[in-house]
Amino acid sequence: METIEFEHPVARSILTKLRDRQTPPDEFRKLSYRLGFMLAVEATRNLGTLPLPVETPMEKTFGEECAEYPILLPVMRAGLGLLAPFQELLPESPVAFIAMKRDEKTGEAEWLYDSIQNLQGRDIIILDPMLATAGTARSVIDYVLDKGAESITLISVVAAPEGIYRLRNYDKLTFITVSVDRELDENWFILPGLGDFGDRLYKGNQH
Repeated sequence: METIEFEHPVARSILTKLRDRQTPPDEFRKLSYRLGFMLAVEATRNLGTLPLPVETPMEKTFGEECAEYPILLPVMRAGLGLLAPFQELLPESPVAFIAMKRDEKTGEAEWLYDSIQNLQGRDIIILDPMLATAGTARSVIDYVLDKGAESITLISVVAAPEGIYRLRNYDKLTFITVSVDRELDENWFILPGLGDFGDRLYKGNQH
């Protein structure tokens, strides 16, 4: 596994505002979009391209076009907060969906729903803003690998070291996050974290 902690002053500034418990849900959604777009640019840095002839106002030359677009896979609910900016950058990308819920007693993921097309030989970008125990991430990664995915990029906003450690043996995985936070608490929440990402998107302030 390759781990990338995305370093950018604007990203750090946005993350600070996302962490703030006083940030209202409408602002939280706007900040998530802005940060998601930056992560989309980082996640697509190594997409393969093909030469493409083009005629400028001055002369004929060659440019590039993407050879194949990755499949976007948001993990509902929270992953939906990153989907729109990735679609903005990658409108040609197909979208699959998975819904999972963490068991608060065990920290493990419970599978609720999926809508997955043919993944054979495809590159997948999984959108899941919080990597805590990695229970959800491992379930989704195992699933798409079983479906024949060629490579996987997992996108998060914040991550716990414990979760990253549990992903270390996935050779086909690139993990991108804005911040590796300090630790998990006794209830498997990330510290300092930013609360429940899905709740803050859709339910309002966390007090």
